[in-house]
Amino acid sequence: MELEQIVRDFAAGMEAADRKRPQAASNDGTRLYKPGIGPFSEDAAVRLTLAEMRATHGDAYAIAGKRRYPSSRSECDLALGELPEWAIEVKMARLGRDNGTYEDTTTKKILSPYPDDRSAVTDCRKLASSGFAGRRAVLIYGFNDPKRPIMRLIEAFEFIAARDVTLGPREEAPFSHLVHPVFTTGHVWAWEVLTDAGRVARSANRVC
Repeated sequence: MELEQIVRDFAAGMEAADRKRPQAASNDGTRLYKPGIGPFSEDAAVRLTLAEMRATHGDAYAIAGKRRYPSSRSECDLALGELPEWAIEVKMARLGRDNGTYEDTTTKKILSPYPDDRSAVTDCRKLASSGFAGRRAVLIYGFNDPKRPIMRLIEAFEFIAARDVTLGPREEAPFSHLVHPVFTTGHVWAWEVLTDAGRVARSANRVC
């Protein structure tokens, strides 16, 4: 399966999950958010989405879910197939909150160069050196915000990640008509992580 198809299926899965009007709760369980997939945590949103992908596509996503990295206790967010054929790290880019304020950690979770922040940028490095035998990718899903265009964040990610790895072409698919009054539309983006650019550069320098 190609990454383009996975991205389209993920976007459609988010829409299908959203149509069921799920309601997320606050961490302490004292508050229910308005219906829709937008307020859910990243892990919960991926679970809801993957359930719809399985329901729609059957065998294509029969073996899918978290998987440990080779020789590591850390887990990859979404591994597809037995090999796995794809090892995909997922990040949510939710710039706003449903009360009109802004998430102050989103930019860090996408762009931080520091491993402790476990950002999309450092996920690229982790995947490049992971030892997974199959293909590897980073997937970001995010919601549109008229005051903070999300494409600026996506373009910044591509620029910063390219310092450490070689990314394949950007694949993307929109999702829309979500039931939440704030998180109504968005996109899914993904890039195959092809090589560790830093390692390639160091090898070239040694040859020279």
